[in-house]
Amino acid sequence: MAFSASNMTRTLVGGRSQWTYRSNDAIVTVAGSGYFDSLAAEIQKGDVILVIDEATPTVDLLVVSSTSGATPVTTVNGT
Repeated sequence: MAFSASNMTRTLVGGRSQWTYRSNDAIVTVAGSGYFDSLAAEIQKGDVILVIDEATPTVDLLVVSSTSGATPVTTVNGT
């Protein structure tokens, strides 16, 4: 599956944002480079994304490691 903006919410706004993303995609897919490219203008390096894989269900924490307002957006596991 592909990224779905309707499954992404910003849950905290401050110096950095916290996002929650719900999907049936495996976390390894969601964590892949470029998955969040359509948010490149909104998401910032250091933002935290709580990913909920509703298919398994599992949860993971990602940190945005690279974005410049352009693509690709990359993340790293936040644990």
